[in-house]
Order: sequence, then structure tokens, then C-alpha cells
Amino acid sequence: PWMDAKLSPDERAALLDKALTLDERIGLLHGPMSMPIFGIKKPEGAIGSAGYIPGVPRLGVPAVNESDASLGVTNPLNVRPGDGATALPSGLSLAATFNTRLAYEGGAVVGREARAKGFNVQLAGGVNLARDPRNGRNFEYVGEDPWLAGNLAGAAIKGIQDQGVVSTIKHFSLNGQETGRHFANAVIDEAAHRESDLLAFEIAIEKGQPGAVMCAYNKVNGDYSCGNHHLLNEVLKGDWGYKGWVMSDWGAVHATDYILKGLDQQSGEQLDAQVWFGAPLKAAVEKGEIPAARLSDASRRILRSMFAAGLFDKPVAPGGAIDAAANAETARAAAAEGIVLLKTRDDLLPLAKTAKTIAVIGGHADAGVLSGGGSSQVVPPGGAKAVIPLGGEGMMGPFRSEYFNGSSPLAAIRKAAPEAKVTFDDGRYLSAAVAAAKAADVVVVFGNQWMGEGEDAPDLSLPNGQDALIAAVTAANPNAIVVLQTGGPVSMPWLDKAGAVIEAWYSGAKGGEAIADVLFGVVNPSGRLPVTFPASIEQYPRVQLPGLGLPEKTPFDVVYSEGADVGYRRFAATGQKPLFPFGYGLSYTSFAYANLKVTGGQTLTVAFDVTNTGRRAGKDAPQVYLTDAAGKATQRLIGFEKIDLKPGETRRVTLTADPRLLASFDAKAKRW
Repeated sequence: PWMDAKLSPDERAALLDKALTLDERIGLLHGPMSMPIFGIKKPEGAIGSAGYIPGVPRLGVPAVNESDASLGVTNPLNVRPGDGATALPSGLSLAATFNTRLAYEGGAVVGREARAKGFNVQLAGGVNLARDPRNGRNFEYVGEDPWLAGNLAGAAIKGIQDQGVVSTIKHFSLNGQETGRHFANAVIDEAAHRESDLLAFEIAIEKGQPGAVMCAYNKVNGDYSCGNHHLLNEVLKGDWGYKGWVMSDWGAVHATDYILKGLDQQSGEQLDAQVWFGAPLKAAVEKGEIPAARLSDASRRILRSMFAAGLFDKPVAPGGAIDAAANAETARAAAAEGIVLLKTRDDLLPLAKTAKTIAVIGGHADAGVLSGGGSSQVVPPGGAKAVIPLGGEGMMGPFRSEYFNGSSPLAAIRKAAPEAKVTFDDGRYLSAAVAAAKAADVVVVFGNQWMGEGEDAPDLSLPNGQDALIAAVTAANPNAIVVLQTGGPVSMPWLDKAGAVIEAWYSGAKGGEAIADVLFGVVNPSGRLPVTFPASIEQYPRVQLPGLGLPEKTPFDVVYSEGADVGYRRFAATGQKPLFPFGYGLSYTSFAYANLKVTGGQTLTVAFDVTNTGRRAGKDAPQVYLTDAAGKATQRLIGFEKIDLKPGETRRVTLTADPRLLASFDAKAKRW
């Protein structure tokens, strides 16, 4: 009866759930890792990736094959030999586009490729706010603002799920640093939490309807996220009425009673002390310590999301066709639109194709563009062009390598300027790099910052002495363009000397071409910063990383004293001047705003004209901020749009604010 597609996912899940035996039901609530690491073998029947939940063949319940996902379908430790995928630009690069359409299209690429490879769950939808610029996973997420992050993550999740694949949203909540992530206790006022990180999740869940929520490693106000009654039962399932299931992060479960606190499924069970949701859960149900109805609620939630995504009606199986070329072009468009022009001297950019000599220096620009590390690492079809092992110990040690994908900026620059003499110097020796810079009309020097899961950056410098390299090169040639490939904000001690600076982030499958497109004006840059670039880490509330240097397994607090004033909002509150503010980005044309009209009522509607007053076509990302609420100064993004205008063209933009962005949360009354 549950195969009647005319019934709702809720009705179908309820019918199927009633047919499950206790053992079958418990089988849906836990599963192993699906990659060969720490002596773990790939489970029988699994495709091989992050995780696996066996199905129930008797009732036609498909097995769940899960892979990591936000930036493309991963193949950890080459568990599926030679199986590459399209690498999307990093989450911060996507956020810099301020373009929900591109977020949806990127999600659709992930969903289509996942389906073709046989994966029916994608561990995507990273939406944790960037509270600290040193966070090793900021590159996976979508910035420091809840409205921007919620909208873009929601669009990407919808893009995945529209292909008939379940997407998660993660990591719920306040997984704001990687240092001591299993022992950190995030301390925050309830109202502030609701107005910041929780609001980002709430908006993304509303927009994307993810089938699952992945809880985080850390504690929140004293309780582990995956066993946090307040977060999971009261906020997520209660106040928000969330109908999907809550899965744990890999190695984030510490007790069987987490099922009572809102967790529905134990993932990557070998990383936990034991399979809490296996035999111990069955025994607890049989003793009456855990109600059978709660178990049924958990399995029903899983089945509901599977029905809603179409996993029963259009089963996912490996062997589908992939249009790699079309998917790479989607990645290229997103990468180009995410590049932020931070500085340029008059007439230096865009580069004329008539430049006689161009020196490209550093950054392994001959091999490809950099990507971030950890569970989100995507390997391109045919393998990476260069892999530089960084070594290291601990769980993430096997994943600590810099990958360069073969989309070479050097090759793309040569193709864009066929008449020019384009030289390359690897940047290892300052004297050679300076000589190359002096001998060229124009220099493009790369600065790379590799970031990865499991660790935070100790500071905001470029590693391996690259700041000294860039300082020497920019001093040697005033026509030096600095291209940054970073996982977040970095300091720029050489900024005054640089002729131009572009932030290219981790730019994905066709990043080299996207960088060249912007350098030569094929694409007019339109990226805007989704995170504040500080003048110094001293401008942040926690100058010393909490937990740094503590003995292994020592619990510690991360006190979020800034509350809801994340990033640019705290800069506004304290009056500090950043290096580059949130929302900033230059263009090769100019835009003018006029005829502002603000209307009230249940919320605010803001309308205004945007005119391209320059000589080039270009995209603008107009942003509207609330600067005063009930007589109190504030700073909050309440609307944005992405528009494409020809020279002289005017368009009227109308933005309506979500009422929550105009409000504060009353924790006692549990309402805005």
C-alpha cells in the first residue's frame, strides 16, 4: 500500500513503518562508515564512501549510500578506484556570488552526479556561520550572515533534492571551530542563538526542505549537539515542526539515550565507543526504558524523507550518464561570479590582451587551482594534477594533502594572451621571483592558504613565507596582480604595494579558466565578500583560539560573547574598521542607485533603481541593511539581489524583508 504515489510521504511512511519488525526498524537507525580507514572494511553491498545503512529487501526499502557532498561527490581514499567528480567552487566562493540561482544549479550538478554514481543521500548543506576567520571549515560554509547563508544553502539543498536524492543540512549547531571540536562547549544566550546560527538553519530548512539534519560534534550550552533535547526536540522538531530525520556526525554519539533527546540515526558507528543504536537500543526497548513509539517515530522520519525525495518511486542505481563538460561549465560560471575584486589601480585590470610579457609566479599555478581538505575533498575525473602530502597525525592525517586539479591558471592565461610571452616561476626563491617580476610588463602572483577539516589556521598569514614572496614581487613591479586562493580571510601586509588584488577562493573544476576570464575582462567581476576581512585578529572577540594547547580530551568552553553580532555586525557595534568589509567588491563598470522608496506594514519593502553608469556590461549585488531598530543602532543584511545590466541600463529592484530580520527573539515567550 505504501507504493501508492497518490498518498503523501507522511501517509506512505506510516504504512511502511507499521510493517517493520523491531530488528528491521533498529537496522534503519544505525550504520557503518563505508571507506577503508582505521582497519574498517567497506560493508558488503555498499558502493563505498562516507556511510551506509542496509535496506530492508523484504519490504523494498532501499539501502542508503551516503557521500560527502557540498562541493561535489567525494571519493575518500579512492575507495572507488578512479571515480572522479565535478568539483564545485568552495562554499565561500558560492556565497560571494550572492546568487541563489547559481547555488541551485551547483546543487543540481551534485544531485545528478550522485544519482549517476548510485548515491541516494548527500551529506551537504553546510550552513554554520563564520564566527572565526581561522575556522578550518569556513570554506565549506556560506559566510557570516544568516540571511545570505540560509538562502544560498537552501537553494543548493533544493538543487540536490530536485534530482531525487536526499540532502542533509549540517552541522547543527555552533560547530564554529575545528580545534577540540569533540570537546568544545559552545556557550551562547538563547535569543542570540536564535537570531544568528539557528536563524541560518531555520531559513535554509524552509527554503530547501532537507531530508535530514546532521548534528554536530560539539556541545551546546552543556549538552552534546547529538544528544541535545533543547536543540533537537524543542527547537528543530517542536518550534520548527521539522519532519525529516536527525543523523549524527561520524563519531558524535555517546549514549543510547540520545534517541530520547532527538537523535534518530547513529552514523559512522565504528568511530563511536560502541554501536549505541544497535543491541543496546534493542535491549532498552525490550526492557521498556525507551518507548517503542519513539523508535517508530525515528524510522518513520527516515522513511518519510526517502519517500519525499523519490527514492522508492525512482530508485537510485549506479551507472547513470554524466555530462561532465556541462557540469564543469556550471562550476566555471559560479567560480567566475564568486571572484571578488578587492583592489585595482586605474587601467591595470582588466589586462589588455596586448601585454607583451606576463610573469606568473607561485601557487602551483602550472598544475591547477587549490581546493580545501577533509571530508569535502573532491577529486576530478582522471585524478588530481598534483597532490602534495602535508603529513600529520590523528583522524584527519590521511586526508591532509593539497590537491591541484589540472585547471591551470598558467595555461588559461597563455590561452587568453596568445601573443604574449608568459613565463612561470614557482616562487621558491625570492631572488628568482623578483628577477622574473622585473623582466615582465605585468605580474600575476598567487598566494595560497590551504584549509581543511580537523584543524584551524593559527593566524591569518599566508603559510610557507608567501607574504614575503608577494611583498618582494609587488615591490619589484608595480603592475603586480595578487590572486588569493584561500579558505577565508587573510591579512595582506603587502596590500599598499599591490597593483591589484583578487580573491579567487577555491574555484573548482574550471577555476583556472575562471581566474583568467576575470583577469582579461571576459567576465566582469561581481563577487562580494560573504565574510569580513579583518585588519587584525585582535578585532575578534576570541584572539586566542579556545582549547588550543589543552591536553587531548580536555573539555573547554567557547563563549560566544558576541551573541548574534557575528562578523560585520560586531564590527558595526564596536566601530572597528576592517581591512575589507562584508558585502564589498569592485567591478570594471560602475553602478548608481536612485529613487529609494520604503514602505511599511507587516514588514518592510524597499524599492530602488540600479543603473549601470559605466561602459561595460556587468552584474551588481545590491544589498539592503537595517541600521536602526526602535531607536537602537544596528547593522543587519535584510535583502540582496543579483542583477545583470548593460551600459546605461536601469532596473528597479524590490526587496521585501523577512520579518524575523527586523525583530528580536523573546526566549521566554519563544517568539519573535
